[in-house]
Amino acid sequence: MAVNLQTPIDYLKGVGPNRADLLRKELGIHTYQDLINLFPNRYIDRTRYYKINQLQRNNADVQIVGKIKSFKEVAQKRGKRLVGTFQDETGTIELVWFRGQKWIKENLKLNKTYVAFGKTNWFNGKFSMPHPELELLEEHEKNLRSAMQPVYPSTEKLSNRGITNRMIGKIMQQLFIETNGKFVETLPDYLRSELKLINKQVALFNVHFPKSQDLLSRAQFRLKFEELFYIQLQLIIKNLVHKSKIKGFPFDNVGNYFNTFFKAHLPFDLTGAQKRVLKEIRADLGSNAQMNRLLQGDVGSGKTIVAFMSMLIALDNGFQACLMAPTEILSVQHFNGLQDWCKILNINIEILTGSTKTSKRRKIHESLENGTLQIIIGTHALLEDKVKFKNLGLAIIDEQHRFGVAQRSKLWHKNTSPPHVLVMTATPIPRTLAMSVYGDLDISIIDELPPGRKSIKTVHRYDKNRLNVFKFIRDEISKGRQIYLVYPLIQESEKMDYKDLMDGYESISRDFPMPQFQISIVHGKMKPEDKDYEMQRFIKGETQIMVATTVIEVGVNVPNASVMIIESAERFGLSQLHQLRGRVGRGAEQSYCILMTSHKLSNDSKTRLETMVRTNDGFEIAEVDLRLRGPGDIMGTQQSGVLNLKIADIIKDNDILQHARHHAKSILKIDPTLALSENNVILNTYKQLSKYKNIWNYIS
Repeated sequence: MAVNLQTPIDYLKGVGPNRADLLRKELGIHTYQDLINLFPNRYIDRTRYYKINQLQRNNADVQIVGKIKSFKEVAQKRGKRLVGTFQDETGTIELVWFRGQKWIKENLKLNKTYVAFGKTNWFNGKFSMPHPELELLEEHEKNLRSAMQPVYPSTEKLSNRGITNRMIGKIMQQLFIETNGKFVETLPDYLRSELKLINKQVALFNVHFPKSQDLLSRAQFRLKFEELFYIQLQLIIKNLVHKSKIKGFPFDNVGNYFNTFFKAHLPFDLTGAQKRVLKEIRADLGSNAQMNRLLQGDVGSGKTIVAFMSMLIALDNGFQACLMAPTEILSVQHFNGLQDWCKILNINIEILTGSTKTSKRRKIHESLENGTLQIIIGTHALLEDKVKFKNLGLAIIDEQHRFGVAQRSKLWHKNTSPPHVLVMTATPIPRTLAMSVYGDLDISIIDELPPGRKSIKTVHRYDKNRLNVFKFIRDEISKGRQIYLVYPLIQESEKMDYKDLMDGYESISRDFPMPQFQISIVHGKMKPEDKDYEMQRFIKGETQIMVATTVIEVGVNVPNASVMIIESAERFGLSQLHQLRGRVGRGAEQSYCILMTSHKLSNDSKTRLETMVRTNDGFEIAEVDLRLRGPGDIMGTQQSGVLNLKIADIIKDNDILQHARHHAKSILKIDPTLALSENNVILNTYKQLSKYKNIWNYIS
């Protein structure tokens, strides 16, 4: 009888309630299935036995065959250590234990042949091996053991409670005995033969007990492909279901508003990328399905005009449109940007934020409900229950990662039928990650900058170059330009010797004295109205220098600001540095970004700074960021759960991911409901995955 893989781990021989409890808490292992999916981190070659006189001073894992000749206890600062003399025909080595000494003295026998395995240390002209794994030679030869020995993920608590790597290996062995190594195949024959994949059973056995390097590689490839294939399959199905079930308003008409704007009022020629993206959006809006599209474009690539032209299509079809931004400053900026175009086209547009006066609010609510208000720009205020539309046809959401899914669905429910949704983000998401996290959204990318934009020159300077940097600032101000100066912290933290904002403000004020120079200061602890006042002074050009914390990161547009100086740049993440740099370079003049740091830099900091100096390409920067930080950090916790991968690595296995997505797409193209008999295996596995959410935790 095949054992049910959903059996609780407590029932596996050799585990029992206490160990089961630890495995649940420490490694999240609840069932037989979870244990099988505990894949080794690395492997050690246990085919080779060293003689003591062959040992090298390299701190590697080795195994030696010999006998324990004697034990002695050595006093040390805290307590004592136990030292055993271990001998083979070529020499001796010390085995050392700092804990568990009573058990060791009682259970290990002198003058019996053992295999000792562990890392070697070289100290005072002698090799030693702390806390070795010891096994009697005759036992060692009996065990089911492979050339490559797996090393499993573990925690300090597990090791301290006796659940060692060897112990996990033993219960894994027991699991294969109890299940008789019979595992249900999850990939169809035609796919396996096309890709030359080994079967599930062989793959699982060889990933835990590899018979050779070659079989291990093939087992890993097979299991990684399978894991990524099913993630992609789920995302693509979600997208297809969405399109078939959720009907959108068909916008058949590209009419007067769009054509007039395109022919007579377009401020500049659209780039090829903007045209391509508009085409994709028009196709979505004209189909019968609801649009659910992510628009990615680097800072300054011209997403706003694409968004506006999409709104015009909604208006041409008699619908309303809204644009929601995460902050008031951004909303106001969008509103100011679109207002002039709307005037020319005679379109009714308003803005609704937390600070809109009550009397004005009432008017807005009324005109939204009776349909006379065509476009509304706003913040979270648009989500309030009082806000009702006559017929919202298109909702555009700026900087998506700041809005939860729940908030998006709130916008949907303001309508009889859900509006088309366009999500815009200026944070480039690496392709790998976009395919996995937003695989259920259609993705459009604007990957070229509008003509005439000069690329920003970025340099890295140390604190000792500060006087030269100040001279450069003076020169730029004398040309009529404005400067941003950004700091990471507001108040000095005791441990960190970073110049905090106030210090910085004072030293800048000394070097750039009034009345010749005017300085604005903006930080998170200010009241919103004070912040706004200072921002407005800078936007109007009344102040030349803006000293700020990262509140200016998203979306402030001052075309005259040409220099961004980032203090303690080593403290910022790559995507943040890139976002900050995007605040300059918005006018026709050459702009600069100066990264100031101390001399003490970690390797990661150096990589970040070198990347910033080398490239302005947001997607390349996002790839480096992904390598440095890993997917969880980039997506934020709410989405990193999607990528709780068991064996694949989204960064290193990028090729396998692309491969898996390609095959999932092709299969669903031919057989969207997986009804063909040859796809039975896929359908069953897909159903299992949906049923046991905990099998592989990658169901978002």
